[in-house]
Amino acid sequence: MSLGRPFRALWTSSASSNLADGVAFISMPLLAVSLTDDPRLVAGLATTYALVRLLVALPIGVWVDRVDRRTLLIGANLIRGLAVLALAVSVQLDLATLPLLYAAFAVVGTLESAADNASVSLLPGVVPVTQLDRANGRISAAQLIADEFAGPPLGGLLFAALAAAPLYLMGGLWAAAGILALALPIRRLGGSSPDLTLRQPIFREAIEGARWLAGNRAVGGLALIGALASVGYMLPFSILVLFAGQRLALDALGYGVILAVSALGGLVGSFSTARVVGTMGYRRTIIASLVTGAAALFALSIATNGVVAAVFLAVYILHAVVWGICATSLRQRLVPDALRGRVNAASRVLSLLGLALGSALGGLLAVVGLALPIAVGGGVFVCCAVLAVIVLPRDPAPDHPMPVRPGDNRSRPVQWCSFRGLIVGLTTQRTTVRWSVRTVQSSSQKDTSHDGSRPVCLA
Repeated sequence: MSLGRPFRALWTSSASSNLADGVAFISMPLLAVSLTDDPRLVAGLATTYALVRLLVALPIGVWVDRVDRRTLLIGANLIRGLAVLALAVSVQLDLATLPLLYAAFAVVGTLESAADNASVSLLPGVVPVTQLDRANGRISAAQLIADEFAGPPLGGLLFAALAAAPLYLMGGLWAAAGILALALPIRRLGGSSPDLTLRQPIFREAIEGARWLAGNRAVGGLALIGALASVGYMLPFSILVLFAGQRLALDALGYGVILAVSALGGLVGSFSTARVVGTMGYRRTIIASLVTGAAALFALSIATNGVVAAVFLAVYILHAVVWGICATSLRQRLVPDALRGRVNAASRVLSLLGLALGSALGGLLAVVGLALPIAVGGGVFVCCAVLAVIVLPRDPAPDHPMPVRPGDNRSRPVQWCSFRGLIVGLTTQRTTVRWSVRTVQSSSQKDTSHDGSRPVCLA
């Protein structure tokens, strides 16, 4: 059954944007290397990207709920496309400088956060609620193909031919994503809620979303699981390249191959999740996927062969995609439209902090042994599965949003943990962000958060 013309517009826009992301993953660091040979300045690109996404997540969540999301999606993609096209012209004219590249990266990171949140928040207004799993699966598959298989090699080939070429392609793809989103129906697809006509300060509106998250047993539980899963993800993936080289005896090509093979597991998950959820329900599917992820990491920690490791990585990525689709669909079903952007943002902050913590712990544990962070990551996913058993209700997905009152006794453990963790994140962003982004950059510039707000990318 077709998901309809509006979904096709959103899907093609997302696919175009993700292809640009994949091209950027390779070409932007290469451009930085062409401008400086200082490794600190090259690594600083990832620092800028992570710093910006952490700092703007909550304010962007407020704006996603304040304005028309269709307009925000179109504008964010068009502006970042134009920004990168301007950078491409400067590179071609030999006028590019490192500060200009940093500024472009900051703009791209900010607008990417806006586009991602707006897109996820739009989807429930584009497809029937019963088709959210299928729709999120299709978007996840497009992301994996564009972001993992097509984008990086294309970016490398274009940069080898002409330094400005991948920038022109990225700018064109992001601009195309904005133009394609024009095909979305012109009606209020979220945002501009009547409840927000009397505007409050941005911080207060962000806290309103956090309070709702803290008071909802299912969505608050998903946020906690997502934060913990982000720790579990970064524990092994922050040192995976070392594990592949020293334990599996793989060169750079071999490492790339096992990552490509592992992405195939994600494609299987993208196309099978809707059917599995239809048979097992969300709760059992989430628990089973988390147990599968734990088992895959335990097995990977004792692997000594590249082929075997690739299989276990594929199983792990399958779990990650299934979990991501379930978490996204559940949040889209359960969160009221007027709060969706802010709740997405609050979950994202928790997951970004989890990524930073996991990366730091992975580096520390790797000093003892390269297999240890992977095994500990498996243990973290066992904890995630136990948490899912405790906090997820048996039927967490009605066909319409059903917010739980913050005072509901059943929600108090989740409320305290989620809200307390979010407030700690808010108040410590400025003091911890330098440490956070330094650890995140060791793995990837891609968004690997496990809050389900975006399907998982590989390191």
